[in-house]
Amino acid sequence: MAEYLASIYGTEKDKVNCSFYFKIGACRHGDRCSRKHVKPTFSQTLLIANMYKNPAHDPNFHLTENQLQEDFDLFYEDVFMELAKFGEVEEMVVCDNVGDHLVGNVYCQFRLEESAGNAVESLNNRFYAGRPLYAELSPVTDFREACCRQHEIAECNRGGFCNFMHLKHPTRALRQELYEGQRMDIREKRKEEMRHEDEERRGKRQPHGDEREYSDYKRERRDSHDRRDY
Repeated sequence: MAEYLASIYGTEKDKVNCSFYFKIGACRHGDRCSRKHVKPTFSQTLLIANMYKNPAHDPNFHLTENQLQEDFDLFYEDVFMELAKFGEVEEMVVCDNVGDHLVGNVYCQFRLEESAGNAVESLNNRFYAGRPLYAELSPVTDFREACCRQHEIAECNRGGFCNFMHLKHPTRALRQELYEGQRMDIREKRKEEMRHEDEERRGKRQPHGDEREYSDYKRERRDSHDRRDY
């Protein structure tokens, strides 16, 4: 029985736990959902709810497609650079849905759970664009399972109210630049750590203070002994 329950956990067959929350980290029913939303204690993924404000959703804004993309690229770069301070970012995605539970959601998956935990703790005391941030650990582990496949091929008939993620993508050049910059920064930090460790090892092998003076004394005695005539 235990094996069966484990096999259906988080799926549509699970009558106890909400499959939408398990896959997407959000549910349109919220606290009114008839199934449990089990929030993880540890996770590589964090969710910042309703963070991105798409100007296209505001009738008072009249921007071209290029301007909208430029606006989003600036947002994506700003958030990515800030989150990367907490640790290596494996993937960061932004929802373009209009449903209350998904609109503007930013998800970031770190390489380490510790990085995600530190980010959540810090971000909940921060503001962005004059609004407080609401961050939490998310159960999402695979963004491919959380995304709407029909939207990716422009065939979703639910539009922005779909219950699966409709992602807004940065330009390919920006994405490559950010992830490549992160890889270079990580390599430099590792080199610096290795240099620091090497210096510490050399420092431990080198005598200090009285030990150095005693070592010099022994060497002088040995040299003097070698110069004697027998």
